[in-house]
Amino acid sequence: MGWLLLTYRLPAERSSARVAVWREVRRSGALQLQKSVVAFPDAEQFRVALTRVRTVVGEVGGSALAVRAEPLERADEARLTAAWNEARAAEYGELTSECEKLVAEIDKEFAKEKFTLAELDEEEAELEKLRSWRERIRARDVHGSDGAAEADAAFERAEEAVARYTAAVFDRTQDEEGGGR
Repeated sequence: MGWLLLTYRLPAERSSARVAVWREVRRSGALQLQKSVVAFPDAEQFRVALTRVRTVVGEVGGSALAVRAEPLERADEARLTAAWNEARAAEYGELTSECEKLVAEIDKEFAKEKFTLAELDEEEAELEKLRSWRERIRARDVHGSDGAAEADAAFERAEEAVARYTAAVFDRTQDEEGGGR
C-alpha cells in the first residue's frame, strides 16, 4: 500500500485557520509527519479524508498540494507503518480508557441505586458515542495496530454494563408503575 501526502500553507496571521485545519487533521486520523505535512495510506477512505483536509485549508485561505508517494526503502515503509500503527494504538488506548470510565460510572449508579430514565439516556448516548468512535478507529486501522483486541474487550464490557443498567432501570420503572412482579 502506498501513501498519500498532503502539504499545506496557511495564512500566518490567522490562528483560527491553524486551529480549523488542526481539527480536521485530527478528525481525519492523518499521520502528522512534520508541520504542515500529513500522510494517509493510499486507500479510498483516506482519499476522502485528504479531500476534506484540503477543503478546510482552502476555506481558511491556505493552499495545499497532495501527492501519491512510495517509500524508497523498506525501512521507510516500516517507519511510516509503525507511526500509523502507533497513532491507532493511542486511539485504541483512549477508547479503552473511556469504555472503562463508562463501566465505572454505571457501577457508581448501581452503588447509589440511581436507576432513572434520564441517567439511562445518558449512558446509552455515551455507549453510542463510543461505538461510533470505535468504528472510526477500526476503519483507519488498515495495518493491524496493537490495541484493537483490548479496546474491543473494553467496549464489550461497556455494552454489558449498559445492558445491566437498562435491565435495572426497566425493573425499577415497572415496579414503580405497578407493572412489576
